[in-house]
Formats: sequence, C-alpha cells, structure tokens
Amino acid sequence: MSNTTRSKPNKPDARAKLLDAAFSLIRAKGYCATSVDDLCREAGVTKGAFFHHFKSKEELGVAAANHWSEMTGIFFATAPYHDHQDPLERVLGYLDFRRAILQGEVREFTCLVGTMVQETYDTAPAIRAACEASISGHAAKIEADIAEALARAGMKPDWSAKSLALHSQAVLQGAFILAKANGGAEIAGESIDHLKRYICLLFNRS
Repeated sequence: MSNTTRSKPNKPDARAKLLDAAFSLIRAKGYCATSVDDLCREAGVTKGAFFHHFKSKEELGVAAANHWSEMTGIFFATAPYHDHQDPLERVLGYLDFRRAILQGEVREFTCLVGTMVQETYDTAPAIRAACEASISGHAAKIEADIAEALARAGMKPDWSAKSLALHSQAVLQGAFILAKANGGAEIAGESIDHLKRYICLLFNRS
C-alpha cells in the first residue's frame, strides 16, 4: 500500500502523528522491533503524549490496524476499477490496481496489518483480531463482485465467492512476503499476474 493511504489532516495532532509513524515504522521494521521511543521520535512527540493517547504499544497497534482499515477503505473505494459494469472486470481491474500500486520501497507498498498479524497472532489477541477484521473486511468487498460475476455467468461451483476473495488476500499477503525476501516488487507483481490468470481460468475468460 502506498503512502497515499497515510492520514493527512491540516494540523495533525499527536495521535494522528503517532498513527502515521506506526504506518511507516512497522512496515519497515516490524511491530516487535518498533519501540515506543521509535514511534515518538518518528512522530516528533513526547512519551507523555504517547501515553496520553495510548495505554500501551499494543493499544496503539490496534488503533493503527483500525486506522489502516479506514484509510485503505477510502483509497480503494475511489479506485477506477469500480467503473467497470462487468463484475468480473471489476475483480480483474482490482488485481491490476493492486499491481499498479507496487511502487517505491518495499515498506511503502506492503500491508501494515499483514505485517503485524504475522508477529502478534499468538501474543497480542487484540491486534490479531483487528488485523483479521481488516483483511476480512477488505476481502468482503471483492467477494460481492465475485458473487455477482458467478450469478451473471450462471456458475454454481463447489467453492464460494468468499473463499476466492480470501484466497486473493492470501496471494497478496504472500506476494508481500516474497517482495520482502527479494527486496523488490517484481516477484510480487508476478504473483498477482498468476492470480489474475487463475481467476480468468475459473471463469473461462480468455
């Protein structure tokens, strides 16, 4: 996800600055390696300001996941793939859009909630739940287009629209891991291309 998703109020308060700092640092260093001191330094606020807004780093992690959902929701809601009348074209356009925003450094396009949940799924249940809600909520929006595409094609497969929508997120999160391992976006883009071909095969779309 590009930095277009970062919050940009005219005069950001300490809380907004800390959330923006979380977006940047956690995607670059990971949740566990990011300290409260790091967050305060990046945000340009005091530790007193941090603890005024958040009781702990875990509470900030939950808030960051929720804020990520809000900001990315706005970002994707205004994307051009929604203009397609054909629901399958919207799904394929979504994948094209995801590929197009693989820009900049790895930390700039990877997913905050995907990064956090890998580290905290067993140690911070509240963060895990917030990350799951973010990923599942995003998948649900794609699920609606997949379901409409199935209905339009008269297809009744032994898999569900929900399962394919979640699979798309699994591929995207895996693509981000490959990008981190390889230090660049190329391999992530290839993974999205494979996913697009797979969906075309499912719908017999050439």
